[in-house]
Amino acid sequence: MADSTLPLLLQGYAWLPDRRRRSGGAPVRTRLLGKRVIALHGTAAVRFFYDEEHIHRHGALPEPVIDTLFGQGAVHTLDGEPHRVRKGLFLRLLKDPEGVRALTDRVVLEWKETVEGWTDRGRIVLFDEVAGVLTRAVHAWAGVPLPEDEADGVARDLVAMVDGFASAGPRQLRARRARHRQERRVARLVEEAREGADTGEGAGVRATPFRAVAHHRDADGSLLDPRTAAVEVLNILRPTVAVSWFAAFAAHALHRWPEHRAALRDDDPAAALAFAQEVRRFYPFAPFIGGLAAERLDWAGRAIRPGTLVLLDLYGQNHDPDLWPRPYVFDPARFRGAPVRQDELVPQGGGDPAAGHRCPGEDITLALLSALAVLLSGLSYRVPEQDLSIPLHRIPTAPRSGFVIEDVR
Repeated sequence: MADSTLPLLLQGYAWLPDRRRRSGGAPVRTRLLGKRVIALHGTAAVRFFYDEEHIHRHGALPEPVIDTLFGQGAVHTLDGEPHRVRKGLFLRLLKDPEGVRALTDRVVLEWKETVEGWTDRGRIVLFDEVAGVLTRAVHAWAGVPLPEDEADGVARDLVAMVDGFASAGPRQLRARRARHRQERRVARLVEEAREGADTGEGAGVRATPFRAVAHHRDADGSLLDPRTAAVEVLNILRPTVAVSWFAAFAAHALHRWPEHRAALRDDDPAAALAFAQEVRRFYPFAPFIGGLAAERLDWAGRAIRPGTLVLLDLYGQNHDPDLWPRPYVFDPARFRGAPVRQDELVPQGGGDPAAGHRCPGEDITLALLSALAVLLSGLSYRVPEQDLSIPLHRIPTAPRSGFVIEDVR
């Protein structure tokens, strides 16, 4: 089989759906970075992929992705009991309804304080501003110290980690440097938090996600080493700041289809949630996810050798006309009146967060995106001439301009 690494880099999100169309809908077989690959699609494939007896994550992620996006030793790289214990920490922290509300309230407060300063400025790059809002808010919520004069630099680093994971050039280098800086920063904070607890200084200190990670004990009963603890703290901070991509897409959608502003301005939670879900479905975020076949497997009569890299098509599934009528029409109404059927909407993966590798932070993503969409709908601004194209060859992608606004009121 020919290696598809170069076509993937050139086509980005379009690569796998294009290969699937050319294969007549059959599973795509190819190679990436020399490794044997099979790509699956559909709701049954989601259930197959998230069965831990079928697919393992350890060794599946390319080192460039680990070294930028997730971090060495992250929960994403674990399987079995070590994964369940570490994942339990994130489930407790990220799926607690009170915690989600507290973070959302903090973001709304930070947004309102930030927007007050926009009226005196001419040109606002929305993506950058939202990244700053989310960085300051999630640090405060998680209990991670962040001096005000460091906030902008930390925000840029957290964005860089996401922006560079799928690149082989300067973006990858920036992402690696950003991760090294932030792991060192947070590891020092973890050590200080533990020293405070050892001397009794931590008594009565408010329990926070940061402290929960700093004092977490893994499946073997040991504390995480400071660097791994820093990795997992960043796996709370970084995905929250990654909502900046969805916020830019939300602004893009409101600009292209302003008729949706009215429902959001009415502060109807159902309308805001439907809009947020459609943004996640319609716009490109993760193209696919991957794992390794744990043993010899059979999928639709096709044998999968042990160790084969198995990809699950996310972008293609979110635009599958068999699941989403008129998939390239932006229509939040498709999420009104009925719950999302399991394993159909997969912008951040599928399966059960409590039982598998599905991201436990989707509740936070939805809550923050819903709130930001309402806040955007209530903001008066002008959208100047700019390049609002969204290049599908770039992963992750966003409006090229970052979505510039002026004359904010």
